[in-house]
Order: sequence, then structure tokens, then C-alpha cells
Amino acid sequence: MKDWRSIFMRIKALSLGWWSARPHWPVRKVLICLAGGLVLVELCGSYLAYRGGVSPAAAAVPQKARTAADWQAANQRLAKKIAAQRPGDAYLVIDTAGNRVTLRQGDVVLRDMTASCGSGTVLEDPSSGRRWVFDTPRGQYRIQSKVKNPLWIKPDWAFLEAGQPIPANSAERAEPGAMGDYALGLGKGYFIHGTLYKRMLGRNVSHGCVRLGDEDLAHLYRTLPIGTRVFIF
Repeated sequence: MKDWRSIFMRIKALSLGWWSARPHWPVRKVLICLAGGLVLVELCGSYLAYRGGVSPAAAAVPQKARTAADWQAANQRLAKKIAAQRPGDAYLVIDTAGNRVTLRQGDVVLRDMTASCGSGTVLEDPSSGRRWVFDTPRGQYRIQSKVKNPLWIKPDWAFLEAGQPIPANSAERAEPGAMGDYALGLGKGYFIHGTLYKRMLGRNVSHGCVRLGDEDLAHLYRTLPIGTRVFIF
């Protein structure tokens, strides 16, 4: 920054010197001032280009247009980066809109399953103002628990939805068999589990959990360890 200031001060002193030494040459005065101004503008442009990280020489060189081969090479590099992020072990991919669960390892689909994901409906309690949205959460998860013969502890919304009073006795909330033979916990109260309503598989009818048929659920319970990645979209 000091170098630019010193150059500016030299140009200014030179212009003033010519101005005072040649008062009877008005044309030369004008020419000198214009020349000094042009040099100053050029130096300011170079400085701004330098501060922006682009040299004047580089800014003057036109960018080469990309060809189809360049785009293909860029796509291949991106595909390699995506492949590097893919888990090496088996993992689950859940399509909530299509109600599909796929067990994959690398690019290979090991098993394709029909599921029931969240309905997206909303339930409100008029007395308390509480509100529930029955969506399956999107994102990346892991299997955190594996439960055989899970027991469903009915939450408040289950009684409100059925038009029943919320019980004071917690024992009245337990409902065996509603989640099937197995349950894979994903955290925050969400599970991959079985269902009593197998005819509804393939539809968005659940309250947020992912429902599977008996055979598919048993296969996942037997083959997937705790820690398996689950990608939900």
C-alpha cells in the first residue's frame, strides 16, 4: 500500500512542477494533467485487480470455452467424489415418497422392499393446543437399537386420534404386537418396525415410523448390526 502512495505522490509532484515552471504554456499544462490522470487511473485499476486476486495480465486473457469432453471429465471427477462418500458396508436407503426401502452395498441393491412411511397429516388437541405432524424425518441416521418382540407404549396422540381419553395409568398405554416381531431404533422415537396393516404397505399411512412386511423386517434384523447407516429422503 505504501508503494502505491509513493508513486501517486511522485506523479502529483511532477505535475505540479511542470505547472509552476511553464505558466505560459497552457496547452502543455492540460496535456500533462491528462497524462498524469491516465497513469493514475491505470495504477488504480492494477491495484484493484491485485486486491481482488486477479492480475491485470490474467484478467486480460479470455477464458477458454469448455467442450463436451471437459464437462464429461468434470462429471467423472464428481462421481468419484460421491462414490468415495458411499459407505463400504451395507446401508439402508429409504424413499419416503415412493415408500421403498433398499438395502445396498456400494452400488449393488441387495434387497428392495415395500414400506409405509409418514402420512404427513396433522393432529391438534383443541383442549391443550398441542400439535403433531406425522412425517418421517429426512436425513442421515444409524441403527441405534434392535428389539425383539417390541412393546408399543402408546403416546397421547394415539388416544386423541381414536377419540379416547388419555389414561392416567401408564400400564394402559402398552399394546403388544402392534410393532411386529422386530424393531430397529433410529433415535428420537422413530423405528423401522412391522405392522398389523400389511395391506397398506406402499402407502403413506404411518405416524412417522417406517413399516415393513414380516419377511423384510426379519431379514434386516438378522443381517444389519447396530451402527448401520440409514439414509432417508
